[in-house]
Amino acid sequence: MENSFIKALAGIVGAPNTLTDPESLACYGYDSTPELQSRPGAVLLPGSAEEISQVMALCHEAGVRVTPRGSGTNLSGGSISFDAGVVLQTSRLNRILEIDEENLTATVETGVITSALHREVEAKGLFYPPDPGSMNISTMGGNVAENSGGLRGLKYGVTDDYVMGLKTVLADGDLLKTGGKVVKDVAGYNLNQLLVSSEGTLGIFTEITVKLIPKPVAKKTMLVHFPQLEQAALTVSHIIAARIIPATLEFLDRVTIKCVEDYAHVGLPLDVDAVLLIEVDGHPAQVEEDAAGIREICERHHCSFFQTAAGPEEALKLATARRVALSALARMRPTTILEDATVPRSCIAPMVKLIQDTARKYDLLIGTFGHAGDGNLHPTCLTDERNPDEISRAHKAFGEIFEATIAMGGTITGEHGVGVAKKKYLPKLVGESGLRVMRGIKGALDPKGILNPGKIFSLTSD
Repeated sequence: MENSFIKALAGIVGAPNTLTDPESLACYGYDSTPELQSRPGAVLLPGSAEEISQVMALCHEAGVRVTPRGSGTNLSGGSISFDAGVVLQTSRLNRILEIDEENLTATVETGVITSALHREVEAKGLFYPPDPGSMNISTMGGNVAENSGGLRGLKYGVTDDYVMGLKTVLADGDLLKTGGKVVKDVAGYNLNQLLVSSEGTLGIFTEITVKLIPKPVAKKTMLVHFPQLEQAALTVSHIIAARIIPATLEFLDRVTIKCVEDYAHVGLPLDVDAVLLIEVDGHPAQVEEDAAGIREICERHHCSFFQTAAGPEEALKLATARRVALSALARMRPTTILEDATVPRSCIAPMVKLIQDTARKYDLLIGTFGHAGDGNLHPTCLTDERNPDEISRAHKAFGEIFEATIAMGGTITGEHGVGVAKKKYLPKLVGESGLRVMRGIKGALDPKGILNPGKIFSLTSD
């Protein structure tokens, strides 16, 4: 990238917000995806939608590629620039612009940290349900780009269920406004839904309006131990079949339990195959009824221990067991490959068994945890990328896991996105017609292919 072009970019965002020194570039050359690293040509930290628009217009004219980036918690390589282009980092756009209690909406800039929005709306007795595991670090723009889920996805859905309006800078610098505060809007194509989960390949979000709901009046948190993993998996399916929809229904296997207990010391048992973390919320009477029904189903499936949190502090302690799962696993080996296989809920038991069998087949240490209530499992391989043979076995194992996932009617990602890490599996999932449609949309909105290039799918069929 020529110095004159970098100076032109600095003229837009300011010299202090234009990073070109090797140390800074190295910091923006990776995200949370293992084995992937590539140093960008420059990093820009714009402070407004207008600056982003001007940067994109300049890059579009010059054909310079741009990779949008929030906090870099991406797990599929989506926020890494692989061609020495520009990384556009959005952390300075970090204002909560409005919490509208009349219309039950919140409007934020793209760089707002997810948990900061949670705190602000809950202080007003309102609730923004999406809660990705990285919510204390991840940005709202990143959540929308990846269509993030979280522990409460079973009952409340994921990010796209709450996005009502967006302001987005397109590849040529034009500003696109879609949606707004109205509850019903069927005028034209649903461009909000098109842009959500586009992984930064169609535009750069600058402002996001999300739906809020009343904060639940009551909740009850339970931790259940199971001697056998299959018992826990079947329990998940039978809770759903009983028409009980918990806010949270999370699963940890034996490997994950041991790592979490070594890390967080929350009192998890080390002699069981699995635990379920379950939370129900809503009206107090309904909470009591659902909790009783869940206990009956767990006992019918031979749980060895059933614990109900006595109060908010104990509930938080139990929830910590799930929220620190990835951090706990990551301590065990130098490289942590966290995947995102999602199957119909009725397939949880066979999927968990297949993951275990595949780990044994390839002599790998794989811990599985995740959002079992919505079929979203996170098989996590603890390995070392300095060992080529072990890494090769890990990739073969995950290839088989994703093949089985698709065969079960599942998908290759429930919340982490495709990025580059799962790009090779997408054709099998969506077929040639699906790829043709996606390429057509990309070509219409980004004809020069400068926005987050190389992510999700190849621009050509060869």
